[in-house]
Amino acid sequence: MKVKKSFYLLISIVILIASLMFSASVGAVRIPLKGIIEIIFGSGSETNSMILFKLRFPRIIETAVVGMGLSVTGTFFQGLLRNPMADPYVLGISSGAAFGASIAIVLGLGLFGLQFMAFASALVTIYVVYMLSKKGPNVSMQTMLLAGIAISAFMSSIISLMMLLNHNEMSQIVFWTMGGFNLITWSQVFYTMPIIIIGCIALYTFSRDLNVIMTGEEIAEHLGVDTERVKKIILIVGSMITASSVSVGGIIGFVGLIVPHISRLIIGSDNRTLVPFSGILGASFLVLADTLARIAMAPVEIPVGIITAAFGGPFFLYLLIKNKNREVK
Repeated sequence: MKVKKSFYLLISIVILIASLMFSASVGAVRIPLKGIIEIIFGSGSETNSMILFKLRFPRIIETAVVGMGLSVTGTFFQGLLRNPMADPYVLGISSGAAFGASIAIVLGLGLFGLQFMAFASALVTIYVVYMLSKKGPNVSMQTMLLAGIAISAFMSSIISLMMLLNHNEMSQIVFWTMGGFNLITWSQVFYTMPIIIIGCIALYTFSRDLNVIMTGEEIAEHLGVDTERVKKIILIVGSMITASSVSVGGIIGFVGLIVPHISRLIIGSDNRTLVPFSGILGASFLVLADTLARIAMAPVEIPVGIITAAFGGPFFLYLLIKNKNREVK
């Protein structure tokens, strides 16, 4: 079994590398694989080198990191809530970030202000959802899921009202809420990548604890796992990863829903192998989705959130029908 899982992990890494190379090669200017390798090692066309290092590489790296972060967070949220339909988007974190970003756009706070407001608003949102779900010293995971859906709907209605009252900024708000990486720079990569990667590593250290919690909280308590502490850490760190991701890419729904579920079907429910597999697969998925967004209607670029929603919406309905009376195993 370990050999089989190692093989799947190896295949996922190969898929990720292929996805990154394919994304780097296609676009308005097509750069062959040989040309990319030459540029990486310091030779090759100067024009192509500028295209890769100033435009495509920052975008591809950011997209891969965000895809990894959303997938890892979705894996932990699904395991914690024992519900295959749980993800950062459903829990209201993404809508909270969109609310903060919309305020920044209306106030004209600039790119850094937008990212800060999105980040802060997402954290406030998950705090509100957490407090609404608290029953004494404990937190009801099912109540949290319902509270997240309700908060998400409420935030969406306020964003719609803001767009109605601010016609000049409406197109910018709409474009941001659809998600996209077309304005990514190296500074944004260096700003968000450490938060997301460190957050994913921090979550991974709780993989074993999550395995135990998924068997039942009472059993976990008897085995020495402080379930309430683990819940808080996973929710806080997962929210920080999501907030950081959304602050640069806008609302990109369903990545944390689709990828963890598919990964679980392929590699099983042991989070010690599921988490890295899901992270790698999530990076590949979002890179390919963003590449499709760039080339599908070129020279017009489709917001990547539309691509992920096109896959995620039907997939969510599929899960709703198939698993409405089941928990994540």
